[in-house]
Amino acid sequence: MIKKVAILANGGDVAGFNAVIRAIVKTAENNGIECYGFIDGYQGLLKNEFERLSTGEDEMASGILQKGGSIIGSSTNANVFNYKTINEKGEVEYKDLSEVCIENIKKDGFDCIFTLGGDGTQKSARDFSTRGVNVIGVPKTIDNDVACTEITFGYNTAVSVAMEALDRLHTTGETHHRIMVLEVMGRYAGWIALESAIAGGADVALIPEIPYDINKAADKIKERMKEGKTFSVVVVAEGAMPAGGTATILNTRDNGAGVDNTKLGGVGQIIAKQLEELTGLEARNTTLGYMQRGGTPTAFDRVLSTKYGAKAMQLALDGHFGVLTVIKNGRLDCVSLEDVVGENTEIGAVSGNTNKSNIRKVTMEHDLVKTARSIGISFGD
Repeated sequence: MIKKVAILANGGDVAGFNAVIRAIVKTAENNGIECYGFIDGYQGLLKNEFERLSTGEDEMASGILQKGGSIIGSSTNANVFNYKTINEKGEVEYKDLSEVCIENIKKDGFDCIFTLGGDGTQKSARDFSTRGVNVIGVPKTIDNDVACTEITFGYNTAVSVAMEALDRLHTTGETHHRIMVLEVMGRYAGWIALESAIAGGADVALIPEIPYDINKAADKIKERMKEGKTFSVVVVAEGAMPAGGTATILNTRDNGAGVDNTKLGGVGQIIAKQLEELTGLEARNTTLGYMQRGGTPTAFDRVLSTKYGAKAMQLALDGHFGVLTVIKNGRLDCVSLEDVVGENTEIGAVSGNTNKSNIRKVTMEHDLVKTARSIGISFGD
């Protein structure tokens, strides 16, 4: 019987974190269950740092529905199964400290741990589940690339922010007769770029799933110029790559195995320079960056996050562990964490939609791709 549960938020922040936390806490309170939050994700689980969560007056989880970020923090580099430590000689060593976390859970008396996160977060959740920990995952990422679910919380807000940026870039581009390039996040999945391009009326969308030929992208802009349109808007996903080439890497971190150490970025500036040379129009790049992560969640994300949180707590009440809450065929459901992670051995791998890296990537048969092509958006292919 569930009496005491804990939540951890892990990975990059998204709008909707707090809405999920609130829904879990409220559902727990309505069933007489104590709820706690580990501070800074898996880091807090390792250090056994947690706070009581309540929605009572002036309590930690009160009035947080509209707030961005996470009231319990989050960690982007804590793989407790391969954790970075410094030995007595001052040398870096990587150790499996998961047993410390398991002992903390037992000692604290938590009956279930809710893991709010994406690809790497749920892989660790699966690994804890195989060691006897009651775990329920909730799919979080602005990239929308978690396997087995149709949408992740935080994604809709990121798309809405990108769309607003495109609306603003349109006016500048039209006024000054320029090519306006917007680089958006998404890592190796092009969902944000694709959907914001449609919503924001872009002329070109370059996404990781479709290697581009810069000359074909330029041809689209030249066609517009022949029609008397002296500006164009281009959306570029940070993981976009030319045909036969690779993604643009800004730098590489050293946070150990099991997390993606590659920091993408810079492709927007490259595209802007190339298009300027090929078309003769001035081009300017804007990298939206962390603007997509922060701030108030959209109404859609508030509702989705609340649905996910309430469903997660209900699964715990039903004794259904080792699963991830998902949206399947437009309805709330759950799937095994094993199905989500599968044989995933490549965290953040470029491939996707494979056994080794089953992150959910855009497919050529998806309605968004067909819609974009129908209205004349060029993918540079």
